[in-house]
Amino acid sequence: MGRITSSRSQLKGDPRHQSLLASKFINCLMLDGKKTTAQRVFYDALEEIGKRHEGEETPFEVFEAALENIKPYIEVRSKRVGGASYQVPMQVNKARQQSLAIRWILGAVREKKGRPMHLKLADELLAGFKKEGAAYTRRENTHRMADANKAFAHFAW
Repeated sequence: MGRITSSRSQLKGDPRHQSLLASKFINCLMLDGKKTTAQRVFYDALEEIGKRHEGEETPFEVFEAALENIKPYIEVRSKRVGGASYQVPMQVNKARQQSLAIRWILGAVREKKGRPMHLKLADELLAGFKKEGAAYTRRENTHRMADANKAFAHFAW
C-alpha cells in the first residue's frame, strides 16, 4: 500500500518554532525538493494570518488549531464481505488523522488558482480555524459518510 519512510525518526523541528508538526507540514508542502521555497510560503502564510486574525492566538496556534479542527476521527473503509463491498466506518489513528488533515488542506489550497500560494494557505488555515473552508467541508463529508454507514459497523475488523 503506502511506501514506508523513516521520516518519523529523522524529522527535525522547523527552524522558527522547533515544531515537528510544522516540519511535517512544510515537507508535505514542498514540491521538487525545494524546501526553502516551501518554508518561505509557510512562514509568509503565518505572517499573513498574524495580520488578518484578531484574537489572542499567535499565528502558529491558529495553524495548530486549524489542523486539529480538520483531523477526521472516523472514516469509511471498503470491506468485502461475501461478494459485496461495504463501506465500514472505522476509527482513524493519530498519524493518519494528521496526514489526512495536512493532505486535505494542501489539496484545497492547490485547487484554488490565480493567487500567491502563501495567501491561499493563510485563507485555508484561517478557514479551518473557524471550522469552515474546503478542507473542513471534506472532513464533515467524511464524518457524514461514516454516520450514514453505521449499519455496517459490525463488519469492522
